[in-house]
Amino acid sequence: MNVQVRRLFFVLVGLFVSLVLMTTYWLWKAPDLEARQGNPQLIVQQLTIDRGSIFASDGKTAFARNRKVKKEQLGRTWYIRTYPTDELASRPVGYSTIERSRTGLESSLNDYLTGSNANLDTLLNNTLDKLRGITQRGNDVITTIDAQAQRSAQDALAGKCGAAVALDPKTGKVLVWASQPSYDPNLVEGHFNQIQAQAAGAPCTPAAPLLDRVSQGLFIPGSTFKVVTAAAALDSGKVTPSTTFDDPGYCVEYGKKVFNYADQSGPEVFGTVTFAEALQHSINAVFCEIGKRFGARAILDQAKKFGFYEKPPIELPSNEISTSGLYKNGRLYDPSDPNAVDPGRLAFGQERLQVTPLQMALVAAAVANGGTIMQPTLVDRIVDPDGKVIRQSNPDTWKEAMKPETAAELTAMMTAVVQSGTGVAAQIPGVQVAGKTGTAETGRSGENDTWFISFAPAQDPQVAVAVALSNQNGTGGSTAAPIAKGIIEALLR
Repeated sequence: MNVQVRRLFFVLVGLFVSLVLMTTYWLWKAPDLEARQGNPQLIVQQLTIDRGSIFASDGKTAFARNRKVKKEQLGRTWYIRTYPTDELASRPVGYSTIERSRTGLESSLNDYLTGSNANLDTLLNNTLDKLRGITQRGNDVITTIDAQAQRSAQDALAGKCGAAVALDPKTGKVLVWASQPSYDPNLVEGHFNQIQAQAAGAPCTPAAPLLDRVSQGLFIPGSTFKVVTAAAALDSGKVTPSTTFDDPGYCVEYGKKVFNYADQSGPEVFGTVTFAEALQHSINAVFCEIGKRFGARAILDQAKKFGFYEKPPIELPSNEISTSGLYKNGRLYDPSDPNAVDPGRLAFGQERLQVTPLQMALVAAAVANGGTIMQPTLVDRIVDPDGKVIRQSNPDTWKEAMKPETAAELTAMMTAVVQSGTGVAAQIPGVQVAGKTGTAETGRSGENDTWFISFAPAQDPQVAVAVALSNQNGTGGSTAAPIAKGIIEALLR
């Protein structure tokens, strides 16, 4: 009899443990099951959830929030997404709709915003709410975006095709994420034709208002890439800021002359210059010689230290992030044969290089932060409906791009660019700005990609910025540098 009781006891214990394990498993798997495409109840479930809001860094300016629209017969409240600041933060925030799904943080953080994240407290609270028939509430997201500086950047880019991004080089927090042409996410649901019509006058073809030019747009970097080339040369120890070069106005590569930038009187000619002066005045001939001396492989390897050939690890859907590097026939190209790449033109940012503004902001941030690139982030924290922080972003190193000594040398060289070189339009009274201009030929007359990457204050950097514009007649110093200056001023005031 005792044996039978013991057997029955162990059977009951086993059944109880199995029940606990199965219940726990389905609780943790619930978010994945709910998110499956084709789930016929998904749309209805999403509409009945009080989706969390998305705020600017001040925790008050709402980029996205819900509004109640109607009551169902069963007494359920329905919610529709609305965007109080219209197009202000449409790029990083994205949209959440019934007809067109989701983009941006609305997509990548959907589990948190709907309260479906695999967090034990959230799961238990929502399970209890469902059992009691209480509306499921999502978590709020507080981004790192500075609303005032974001407005300044969007206004400066208005009427142009381009992007601007700013971040804190010491923490990786993104402070500005602006792209033009832009769109009002309130129009995505039911008024999509208005978005296309409003962008029709943009000076780029196609206007592509839904393209996030910060992380998806690929531009030719031009002379901003000289910062990467300079890092390779300085890090090698074979070149110093005081190393001299002779500039006749061109370098000879494969039997052909590669000229410096041409003004009205023809290509610039500087004669004997130091390496620091070559960056200060953006002398193509010197960097062409550097490329020939070190070779394409060394420059590309240095670029990879900055994050080229990888997608920056930021909280956006993977398909909304492009990879920077050489491209061939529309595909990323990392040649095993270094002779397949023109080292001279590669060294000053032409060849077949295509980069995102986000990547070039990380290049500037690397110099500003002593050679270390922090992992970029758009999210400061996530809080539950009771105000409890359930996720807090903390600074984390992503790449070691160069030696600290190299970063210090580049800081001095880039400061000279703004003080008395090609970037004087970025000067700010009382603030020492370090920067680098870029004017890239696209092969189409009068349609250059123009750039400015920078950070400030140079000796204690608080902000790193990249501005890229397409279809420009002028130079990076005259078109992009003033925009970067305005963003820096907005963030430092």
